[in-house]
Parts: sequence; structure tokens; C-alpha cells
Amino acid sequence: MLSKKAKYAINALVFLAKKRGEGPVQISTIAESEKIPQKFLEAILLDMKNAGILRSKKGKGGGYLLFKEPSEVNMAEVMRLFDGAIAFLPCVTHKYYERCDECKDEEVCGIRDVFMDVRNSTVELLKNATLEKIIERENVLSSLYKN
Repeated sequence: MLSKKAKYAINALVFLAKKRGEGPVQISTIAESEKIPQKFLEAILLDMKNAGILRSKKGKGGGYLLFKEPSEVNMAEVMRLFDGAIAFLPCVTHKYYERCDECKDEEVCGIRDVFMDVRNSTVELLKNATLEKIIERENVLSSLYKN
């Protein structure tokens, strides 16, 4: 399950992607629109800025904006930033590998093999789930349900 932090991050990113080209957006505007506690959002946005997903502008007219194109920001990157490993087992994680204590032989472990497939499929789906695609889906769903 996504942490609240990751969920808020995704909501803020979608909001910023929709505002792309309109200049920096103030934290208070994002917080109010997306119903995210402002202090919590400040930390989330700073984490995404430090990860190179966002950039900020200080001073009058300042705020946050996407540093990357919406097509370049995927959910695997966001989830790893806020929730760590995507895999269900430590022995199949990409960046957080740990050998399982109870494992007798990792090379022939059927459990590991199954969960490696699950991890690979999940990561592939999350990498393909970009901000651009989320907005496209929202637009399609919105037109379907408003007619």
C-alpha cells in the first residue's frame, strides 16, 4: 500500500503537471487544492526537488514547478523515493537487496523466482505510469462520465 507521503506526492505532481507552463505554483495553492497539510507538503516537495523531479523559484511569484517533462516522471521513481523498495521480498529488490535469512539456495528458490516476476511486472507497470499518462486517463474518464 502507498504511504500517505507517496500519495500526497503523486497528487501534488499531477497538480503541477496540469499547471505546467503557467509558472511556479505556491505551496499553499497546492495544499489547498489537493487537501494536503501544508507543513507535510513542504517536506514532500523539498524531497522531490532534491531528487531532481521539481525545481523551485524563491521570492515574489515563486513556488514549485516540474523540472522534468510529465512523460519523464514515473510512479516507480516516486514510490521508491518515498516508500523505498517496490518488491515484496528483500532478495528481489533492485536497489535494496538483502539475502533472506531462511533461504537455502537463492539460485533455485521457487519463491524468489515467482516474486522476481511479480516485481518485474510491477516495476514495468509503474515505470509506464507517467504523469502524462495519468492526466490522459483523467481526461478520458472525465469525458466518459460527463456525457
